[in-house]
Amino acid sequence: MKYKNILQIDDDYDDCDFFSEALEEVSTAAYTAIHNPIHALQQLVNQEVRPDLIFLDINMPIMTGIELLAEIKKKENISHIPIIIFSTSITTEIKNQIKLLGAIDYYIKPNDFSSLKNLLKSLT
Repeated sequence: MKYKNILQIDDDYDDCDFFSEALEEVSTAAYTAIHNPIHALQQLVNQEVRPDLIFLDINMPIMTGIELLAEIKKKENISHIPIIIFSTSITTEIKNQIKLLGAIDYYIKPNDFSSLKNLLKSLT
């Protein structure tokens, strides 16, 4: 297993529950979900959460995932954390933007449990 502490930043509680259940079946990594991107940034900067991988949604109120990605990469103490964009839709423009901002990869959220488990198994 590559990662021991996984953080998901996503405002959709159901998506986080689905992700957590799938992750639990394929990995022993600790899982944390934060639903507010502003709180996530604060907790990361203050090192209240110390993930070694972040799954980040794009479409969130208050601050988008792209804005949050840019902010994380500006902060010296957390800029090293690998970030995977994990969203329901990712346009070519967004793909280019997130790569430039430093995301290590991007995935469309799978709709079925088996596909999500397979994806998480390959990533974690």
